[in-house]
Amino acid sequence: VVPPAEVGHYSESLVYLPGCYQVSDRKRPVALNAPARADHGLPASGFVFCCFVNAARISPNVFDIWMRLLRAVPGSVLWLLEQSPEASQNLRREAAAREVDDDRLIFAPKLPLAEHLARLPLADLALDTFPYNGHTNTNDLLWMGVPIVTTAGRSFAARAAGSILTAHGFAELATASLAEYEVLASALARDPIRLAAMRERMRLGRERSSLFDTPRYCAQLEAAYRIMYERWRAGEAPAPIHVEPV
Repeated sequence: VVPPAEVGHYSESLVYLPGCYQVSDRKRPVALNAPARADHGLPASGFVFCCFVNAARISPNVFDIWMRLLRAVPGSVLWLLEQSPEASQNLRREAAAREVDDDRLIFAPKLPLAEHLARLPLADLALDTFPYNGHTNTNDLLWMGVPIVTTAGRSFAARAAGSILTAHGFAELATASLAEYEVLASALARDPIRLAAMRERMRLGRERSSLFDTPRYCAQLEAAYRIMYERWRAGEAPAPIHVEPV
């Protein structure tokens, strides 16, 4: 999340952990009853794009891309998290202004976490926001085996999803520009075999992924704390620390 070229913008001396900055809860509960698309107002057939971040993060240029994707993929819909009636109405209006039927935007009510996680696999592909990526949302999607396409910027908030994807072994889903983001999302939506193989690889690799190895993450974080504490005890000034993998 902080590449070497950006270190000069931080007053702190940074501590780099192996893999990813974000800790994952691999014991999070998931509802046992797998829902059907019809249970959530989704079409039985057709491609389902999704984005479950706060609507305030949806920028006009990213929404433009989403609408172009809907126009390019016949029968597709965009599944969004419902924030408020006003936000949903505004997004529907903006879709219509971009020549997309507003009923192709489907809004999901907020649910308890276990039920929310259980519904995520109903989506085919998640689309990230920019310049503020999804953080916990990205982690939840990958835990449930749903690929997400993101793009990286220069700030921490714009690099979070790329960090999470890279730690999970799917760095190819983190693009370098919005143009690449659109091309990749469109290609995956048009290639069901490639997308299905990616989802299966994500499902099978979940238990082996360093992203979801919570005990390992904790051990590495504790190692960072020990290094910082010992430096402080020795009277040493703060300096960058790179923690070795456990």
